[in-house]
Amino acid sequence: MSSVLVVEDDPAIRTSLIEVLTGHGLLVRSSPDGFGALREITRWLPDAVVLDLGLPDLDGAEALRMIRGLSQVPVLVATARDDDAEIIRLLNAGADDYLVKPFSGGQLIARLTAVLRRSAASGAGPGALGAPGGAPDPGHAPMVTGELRIDPLARTVHLGDREVGLTRREFDLLAFLARNAGRVISKRQLLAEVWRQPYVEEQTVDVHLSGLRRKLGERASRPRYLHTVRGVGVKLVSPS
Repeated sequence: MSSVLVVEDDPAIRTSLIEVLTGHGLLVRSSPDGFGALREITRWLPDAVVLDLGLPDLDGAEALRMIRGLSQVPVLVATARDDDAEIIRLLNAGADDYLVKPFSGGQLIARLTAVLRRSAASGAGPGALGAPGGAPDPGHAPMVTGELRIDPLARTVHLGDREVGLTRREFDLLAFLARNAGRVISKRQLLAEVWRQPYVEEQTVDVHLSGLRRKLGERASRPRYLHTVRGVGVKLVSPS
């Protein structure tokens, strides 16, 4: 049974969300504010968080950044705004997906199910780290490109001797590109394979690629590892 933390300050909405989630067999706890949510995340370790942005004690994006400082738990953000700037801000802050208010119970369950499925597929859950019988899974062997070393089992990235701190989605994106090193991957394919949501805007990929480049110490105008092929896609290559 998956566990979900609902962070919502409006009692009526919070009760409604809890009823929808428990009605679909999920184990639910709730918090009316951001700091309470942070305590629940560290103590309870939920499988996912549904985070309202209109909290009484913290700006929602700030709460999201603080959550990311504690955990890589998948976060589904509920926001009343659907403009591009807001969505980009949330994705940059570490959101895994978002819902624009008002939304139906069916939309909530569908998005939450997708977030939980992607989290399990990324290897975050127990039993997802190796092949049956304890044999090593070749798909989880460390990948090395130049000075870049990506370890799917430990979910760590090192550039030379320096560990590079990435969000869960940034790691998944870089790992997918590393598994296909040298191949140009389209943004549509990245959305389908990494986000598993082909209908998400391609700008989402741009936002995460920009974050990756910054953390790898490069720029789009002077790439080392992440090379954009204009009008086609992006590829990971070893610096020459």
